Amino acid sequence: MFLGMALSEIQARGEGSGYCGSERRVSLAELQGIMDRIRYGTEEHKVQAALEIRRLTKTSSRNRRNLSAAIEPLVSMLRFGSSGSSEAAILGLLNLAVKDERNKISIVEAGALEPLIVFLESTNSDLQEYATAALFTLSAASVNKASISASGAIPLLVNVLKDGSQQAKKDAVAALYNLSTITDNLKTILLLHPIPPLIGFLKTHKKSSKTAEKCCALLESLVGFDEGRTALMAEEAGVLTVVEILEEGSLQSREHAVGALLTMCESDRSRYREVILKEGVIPGLLELTVQGTSKSQGKAHRLLELLRDSPYPRSELQADTLQNIVSSIVSKIDGHEQAEKAKKMLAEMVQISMEQSLRQLQQRALMCTPSELPAGKRRSEVSSK
Repeated sequence: MFLGMALSEIQARGEGSGYCGSERRVSLAELQGIMDRIRYGTEEHKVQAALEIRRLTKTSSRNRRNLSAAIEPLVSMLRFGSSGSSEAAILGLLNLAVKDERNKISIVEAGALEPLIVFLESTNSDLQEYATAALFTLSAASVNKASISASGAIPLLVNVLKDGSQQAKKDAVAALYNLSTITDNLKTILLLHPIPPLIGFLKTHKKSSKTAEKCCALLESLVGFDEGRTALMAEEAGVLTVVEILEEGSLQSREHAVGALLTMCESDRSRYREVILKEGVIPGLLELTVQGTSKSQGKAHRLLELLRDSPYPRSELQADTLQNIVSSIVSKIDGHEQAEKAKKMLAEMVQISMEQSLRQLQQRALMCTPSELPAGKRRSEVSSK
């Protein structure tokens, strides 16, 4: 009740309109008034102050610094307030934490994790969503990762990934990605069977989104373990979903996807080669060899080498062209349509490669000064004048 009243009042004062309160300089008297209300006011006054903090810190780093003293009373609202005041407190803390490392750390030190963990299990979908967003934001600070992991957040975040709202799932993926940089956390995540919900997420969300990038990065890390590779193979359309990222994902997502497939093939080529080929990986790999990041290109070349029928020792392979490698693979592909698509991609790849080489030669020629030209060329140019 208090949350709705306060929010409507703030909207009436300009949030969401052409007026942007967060851009103006806040007077010391106004700051003191907010701090007095958040510390000593009634619950309604505290909610109003929390939402005022949220508004003022939305885009202003200066206000985040000036209002950092509000962290402890906001955390107290989380711990002891009603659901309405808890929502307002989380929203205020979220904006205080954005792009402010010190505030992120201070929020955890003030005891915010305990109530946030409780809210992850809440039947109130808004509270669960806000708590997930808060853990995503707080886990971006390296100092906080161990504390968040020790709080028991990881199993609950995986549960949110399985059953939460669409926004909560996005933030759960991002939080798990942040926490996965600790190796022990990866093992913990793996025990909670995360592959099915991660694949489900990629199936239902835009594959070129930033969250999809984090999802693909997490998958790449998880398939570094045999349990992760086995789970991906067992999941319906699991490998296919990763293959689709090669064609539909962002550059970073593609890099992680080809990395995941390469890890699988390098770990046990005889087990994974046919499965990866049957899912139509060749067109996406061909595109990566000329249009991916430098890491993607290298990984795509290596995976193509492993997918050929009889990979040669490294020393013999050096003399083989990419076109020969791909032609060898294409000739073994089952299905006329898939083979024709791969052949078409190969022709396009060769054309693009030639065009890129020509552009590079033209650029070098334009940049070349007369003193850098061969002597014979310089004489002919002088004589032509």
